[in-house]
Amino acid sequence: MNLEKVKKLIDMISSTDISEIELEDDGSKIRIKRGYQKIEYPVDDIDQDLKVPYKISEVKEEENSNQETVSAPMVGTFYRAPAPDAEPYVEVGDIVNPGDILCIIEAMKLMNEIEVETRGKIVDILVKNGEPVEYGEPLFIIEPL
Repeated sequence: MNLEKVKKLIDMISSTDISEIELEDDGSKIRIKRGYQKIEYPVDDIDQDLKVPYKISEVKEEENSNQETVSAPMVGTFYRAPAPDAEPYVEVGDIVNPGDILCIIEAMKLMNEIEVETRGKIVDILVKNGEPVEYGEPLFIIEPL
């Protein structure tokens, strides 16, 4: 595959919502994966190919005002580990830092890594591995440090 074809392919993909593509041509293999940009935007505007930041909402005052809930940013299947035979990203009691991966949500055959934005301790994991999740469904409870 020549450089001109690759440039043309990148231009074509950039005008779509495709996030990753792999092609093989005459024995050459190419994989193009678009980078993700973290931004906050309303649910009605989710038509872009962007990594969706998770939503943090305060836990009810009477429960524990010191804890935060990490909710599902999309509908999909919840996975605690990158592969079936791999160790989970986090366990109850783990300390997490901004940028650490908490889980993966598979949506439309795309694996979306959900990252934490604040330093804290995992207090509870509310969803079992392989379960479907809805938008806004609580996934983790974190105690900020």
